[in-house]
Amino acid sequence: MEKNKTGKYLKYAIGEIVLVVIGILIALQINNWNEVRKDRLREHDILVQLKNEYNNNLGQLENKMRMRSSVVKSGITTLKYMNTPNLIPRDSVLLHLIFINNDATFDPIQNDLISSGNIRLIQNKELRNLLANWTSDILALQEQEERTQIMVHEIMRPLFHEIGITRDMYNMSSKKLGGSRSWLLDPTTGSNIEYGNSLNSVNAYDILTNKKLEGVVVEAININSSGNSESAYLRNRILKILELIEAELNPGL
Repeated sequence: MEKNKTGKYLKYAIGEIVLVVIGILIALQINNWNEVRKDRLREHDILVQLKNEYNNNLGQLENKMRMRSSVVKSGITTLKYMNTPNLIPRDSVLLHLIFINNDATFDPIQNDLISSGNIRLIQNKELRNLLANWTSDILALQEQEERTQIMVHEIMRPLFHEIGITRDMYNMSSKKLGGSRSWLLDPTTGSNIEYGNSLNSVNAYDILTNKKLEGVVVEAININSSGNSESAYLRNRILKILELIEAELNPGL
């Protein structure tokens, strides 16, 4: 009888333990489901934010590409002008030099996916890899832009000062482009800054026959053309990122 009672108690105890273990497993599973649900909601919010960021990055990048294209176009025109320096209106020369003087730099919106560890929430492996490599992807373009800045600020603009056309260039910029360039507007009145024409005006022939200027124009064409090549690669990466994000946000489409 004692053995029978002990056996019953053992079966009862084992049954209770099994029920407790099952209860714990169910609770853990429910908790896991909740965590997964929370992660998916966080992932959705991150994807929406990334979509906005990369659309902004795309818009800015394409704008910089248009600026570089205008540099290349004006540079090629200026080289053609140099073949017939006696026949070119001075205003046309200055206007193209203004565009060549552009310094386009891409300043993308950066996210903290890597540093925060939220990159793990992105389920799509291809998208996760593209986002993880974004910083290294823009490195080549940033290096190219650094060379452009050095050329514009340390070589091109000092040469314009040396030739003696800086004041006339800014004066024409204010007249032709003032409304679309905030740095050409007087902050107190909002109107175009009046630089006035230089009293030491240099004619078109002397500008176009300057040997240093010819080299600077060629360099501007090459650097901006290379910059657009790097930008085109980066643009394709952004488009792919946006495509994958859209597929994750709207899987049925």
